[in-house]
Amino acid sequence: MSARTDRSGTQPGVVPADVADAVARARPRLGTLATPLVWYDDIPSTNSEALAMAETGVAEGWTVAAERQSAGRGRHGRVWVSPPGAGIYLSIVLRPPAHAVALLTLAAGVAVADAIETVSGADARVKWPNDVYLGPTPATGKIAGILAEGGLSGTRVDHVVVGIGINVQAAALPPDVARRATSIEGELGRQVDRGAVFAEVCAAVWRRYRQLAEGDRAGVLDAWRARGAGTLGRRVEWDDANRTGRGVAKDVDASGALVVETNDGVRMVSSGEVRWT
Repeated sequence: MSARTDRSGTQPGVVPADVADAVARARPRLGTLATPLVWYDDIPSTNSEALAMAETGVAEGWTVAAERQSAGRGRHGRVWVSPPGAGIYLSIVLRPPAHAVALLTLAAGVAVADAIETVSGADARVKWPNDVYLGPTPATGKIAGILAEGGLSGTRVDHVVVGIGINVQAAALPPDVARRATSIEGELGRQVDRGAVFAEVCAAVWRRYRQLAEGDRAGVLDAWRARGAGTLGRRVEWDDANRTGRGVAKDVDASGALVVETNDGVRMVSSGEVRWT
C-alpha cells in the first residue's frame, strides 16, 4: 500500500480485513486491478484522487477506495452520498486501447451487476448508461452507479478512471436520494458480505474490460442487453438542445448510444440525462 498523502492531506489507512481477505482470495482473477489497493478512511472523492494519480503515470490497475467520501460525485455534477460503512466506493485507473473507450461505462455497469448477482443471488439489472438497480422498474431500486472520467495525451485518451459506488447496507439518505435509491441488503432483507462484493466487482470489471480490450464489443453489448431488458421498450425523455426529446428505448448501438424510437424517427442518445417514464 502506498504511503502517499492525498491532495486533501489525508493519509491512506489500512484496508479493512473483510476487503483485504476477499481481495487476496480473488487475486488470480483480478489481473492488475487493486495493484495497489490504496484505502482511505475518509476522502473527498476516490475519483479525484485516482485521476490525480493517473496524471502522474501510475500503472493500470491502481485502485483507490474509501470507507467514506465527503465529496463523492456522480454524473452531471450530482453528489454521490457516501455514508461510512454502508457502501463500496472505489475508483480504478485504466489505460484502455482506443477501441475500448466508448463502451467502458456500459461494461462496468454489467460487471457490477454480474458481481452483485454472484455474491447475493439477486437479479441485478442495468439502466442506460450507468445505473445498476434491483426491483421491478428502473425508476426505483438504484443500488449502484458508475462514473467514468478520462484524461488526454494530445488527442488520444491516455487514461480512464472508472468510479463505482455501491449501496450495500441501508443508511440514512437525503430525501431526494432516498426516493430513487436503495441498498442490496435493504432489497434482500439479509446481510451481504461487503468484502466479497468488493472483490467480485474488481474481478468482474477486469473480465469485462479484457473482453473489450480483446475486441469482443459484441459480447459486452449482448451482456448489457440481457441485463437491460427491463428498460428496453419503456418510454424515455431526455433534454435535447432547447427541447425535450421523447420516445421509446429500443436498444443500444455499437457505440453504446441508446436507440430511441420517436415520432420523428429513430434517434441515438449518446449523452445527457435520460428519464424513464
